[in-house]
Amino acid sequence: MSSNFTILDYTIFGLYAVIILSVGLWVSRGKKGVQKTAQDYFLAGKSLPWWAIGASLIAANISAEQMIGMSGSGMAVGLAIASYEWMAALTLIVVGKYFLPVFIEKGLYTIPEFIEKRYSTNLKSILAVFWIALFIFVNLTSVLFLGGKAIDTILGKGDGEMIFTAIVALALFAAAYSLYGGLSAVAWTDVIQVALLVVGGLITSVIALDHVTPDGGVIAGLTHIYDTAGDKFHMIIKKDNPEFMNLPGIAVLIGGMWIANLYYWGFNQYIIQRTLAAKSLKESQRGIVFAAFLKLIIPLIVVIPGIIAYVMFTQPEGTTIINGVGDAFTKADGSTNYDKAYPWLISSFIPSGIKGLVVAALAAAIVSSLASMVNSTSTIFTMDIYKPFFAKNNEKNRDVVVGRISGAVALLVAVPVAPALGNIDQAFQYIQEYTGLVSPGILAVFMMGLFYKKANNKGAISGILSSIPVALALKTPSLELPWMDQMLYTFLITIVVIVFVSLSTNKEKDDPGGIDLTSDTFKTGKVFNISAYAIMLILVVLYALFW
Repeated sequence: MSSNFTILDYTIFGLYAVIILSVGLWVSRGKKGVQKTAQDYFLAGKSLPWWAIGASLIAANISAEQMIGMSGSGMAVGLAIASYEWMAALTLIVVGKYFLPVFIEKGLYTIPEFIEKRYSTNLKSILAVFWIALFIFVNLTSVLFLGGKAIDTILGKGDGEMIFTAIVALALFAAAYSLYGGLSAVAWTDVIQVALLVVGGLITSVIALDHVTPDGGVIAGLTHIYDTAGDKFHMIIKKDNPEFMNLPGIAVLIGGMWIANLYYWGFNQYIIQRTLAAKSLKESQRGIVFAAFLKLIIPLIVVIPGIIAYVMFTQPEGTTIINGVGDAFTKADGSTNYDKAYPWLISSFIPSGIKGLVVAALAAAIVSSLASMVNSTSTIFTMDIYKPFFAKNNEKNRDVVVGRISGAVALLVAVPVAPALGNIDQAFQYIQEYTGLVSPGILAVFMMGLFYKKANNKGAISGILSSIPVALALKTPSLELPWMDQMLYTFLITIVVIVFVSLSTNKEKDDPGGIDLTSDTFKTGKVFNISAYAIMLILVVLYALFW
């Protein structure tokens, strides 16, 4: 079993880096002699086709948080963690049909801009500052840290010595093309990156399965992990499962996961921004349904490797004997380091040459997400903070320059903070849980803004302000509430607050910012409708098989 990079691996990885940088910089050229406008830089000139949108959505989404964190949760929990991916496919259909028509009709650059048009500039500014802080101190730092940790495991000794160097290298790589080229460079390189991460991820799963049993064979390996770790192949876990507090049974399907997914896929700037850059609404909707199909195969790439690592670690009868596997996953305090699952498989089983490709796929997942987060951070800062508060009336168009500078500053802040995350068990679950303190309140404000015409600014502000103490109160240990249930209850309570305050302060009339919706607003094309039904049918089959 190979553990070190060879010259061939470095060559393949280097070729990947050259291709991505070359494409990114080539796309960044723009038209000769024509200065980039804000629309060119932040929305790719509204020129993205459906297949680039779908690929870019997945590339922005799949990162170290999934490749490392979700594989770690796959090792700890099993296939149940795949609900995030499969439920996301259904969420994308909802977003495409009910949210995108409004966003694109209003010509948005940023999600906070919707808040300004629907409620007020003050609330928009507050949320813009919040999102910038969230992107820098949660999203960027977690992706950088988990990416650094993976590279340290694969290329180093796994003792943490390489983590900071890897973090700096990843940040510089993402900055090299995304700061100059904007969303065009990010989206078009994402097409390459997503193809690479899907192919590389599948290769990792196939080779790892081939090593599960002494006699080898992918089918034999899959049969073995299913026979020996059958409890890891249930989507709906029972209350006596130690992981029930993270994935609370049927509530995953009808409760809090909807809050997490609708917030993430519908109102998250670094996700939704590429849909706003489409040639048309129809193109954007086709792109989002393409992403939904891709979501269905992601568990093969990120969850199955975690289950394989679990079987290798526990060594049930008939499993290939791996010397030192216990030490590889055991921390100094005796606990299990689940987030080592994916990088350990690469380090242990992927042969020379292919290893360079697989690590390039992992790097693609990390770098594409970093580039998306940096671009979206700079978009919010420029369009929602700089332009309304700091730009001078007689100033020439400096939006692009400010965007590049603010993106660079975001990385400069995130890089030294990232190592402070330390060793977190199941990083994916950790990030979801603590983002869940704020997402229910924000989602409630957006949903009421879209679909309740009486919701007003006072109601929205009251809802946002009350949601945090409500979320914290529901985390009281004595309540013993799974955090997904906490999110659902916080969301519902926030809606009640928004309705009560809105009706109390404006009893009769609809709010002036209320959105007029008709049946025509939500009409979708034949391609979208057929694809949506196909995805729903596939999901029914998957949940029936693995219930």
